[in-house]
Amino acid sequence: MGNREDLLVGARRCLQEKGWARTTVRDITSAAGGVSMAAIGYHFGSREALLNAALMEAIDEWGDRIGRTLASHGASGSTPAERYEVMWAAIIASFPQDRTLWLATFEALLQAEHSDEIRRYLARSQTGGRRGLAALLLDADEGDVDDATARTLGAAQMALFAGLMTQWLTDPDQAPGATDITAGLRALAAIVGTPRT
Repeated sequence: MGNREDLLVGARRCLQEKGWARTTVRDITSAAGGVSMAAIGYHFGSREALLNAALMEAIDEWGDRIGRTLASHGASGSTPAERYEVMWAAIIASFPQDRTLWLATFEALLQAEHSDEIRRYLARSQTGGRRGLAALLLDADEGDVDDATARTLGAAQMALFAGLMTQWLTDPDQAPGATDITAGLRALAAIVGTPRT
């Protein structure tokens, strides 16, 4: 690997171990195997730009991995409700493995207030995530999901995902499980009911 790749690896390690705010240039270069501090400026321009790149790379990898997991959820012949619960179980099972990534993602949300690059990246990720989640739930290709469905079904699923992640990060022992999520949605559907025509 070259210096650029070493710096990305080092920055990702620092994001996992120390988080965004506590990571220094010295931490990154040390984790990158002693790459010169000047190499950060040469390859990325700043510590923040390097951390942005490292975080985006990590989120993209997670997205690919969880996408493969979710695409294979549920047993053949199971009902949509059963597959939905199995999907949530798979998502929840990924939280311990990716805890540091989720924490870094929350830090990135704060950094987005000061970084147009991060804000644009997160906005694109959300747009793609809404469409991808809607496609997964409908067992359809992403290209077949219209904008309205992505902004309703996909957005609601993404809101559940972010809310569950927040609960899990703060209190995993009390966070709801897959069965709780499914039961809660049934109760919510009963409250919301069918819209008037």
